[in-house]
Amino acid sequence: MTHEMKLNKAPFEQIRDGKKTIELRLNDEKRQQVKVGDRIVFRSLARPEETVLTEVIALHRFPSFARLYEALPLLACGYTEDQLPDAKPEDMDAYYSPEKQAQYGVLGIELKVI
Repeated sequence: MTHEMKLNKAPFEQIRDGKKTIELRLNDEKRQQVKVGDRIVFRSLARPEETVLTEVIALHRFPSFARLYEALPLLACGYTEDQLPDAKPEDMDAYYSPEKQAQYGVLGIELKVI
């Protein structure tokens, strides 16, 4: 199955360039449909005509971003070496409310560019 997701410019470029190999999302109904072996087409919000095709190679489910941040390598999640000292699970509150995180849990989608 092929899914489509949108990304801001920086994470889109990181995935396209192979620097970001784990996309962080809420494990809502849409993401619960994603399976290992599926493909995801990421579309740039800055330039919607730009896409990158990826394959899901692993799914990492957690009850919270706090647990995810403890378990997964943050460099693979889109942080840079300079950002690591300040990286915190609350960074994801800008995208997903704490209530939604508690309701659905969270997901690290491990990818490879095709």
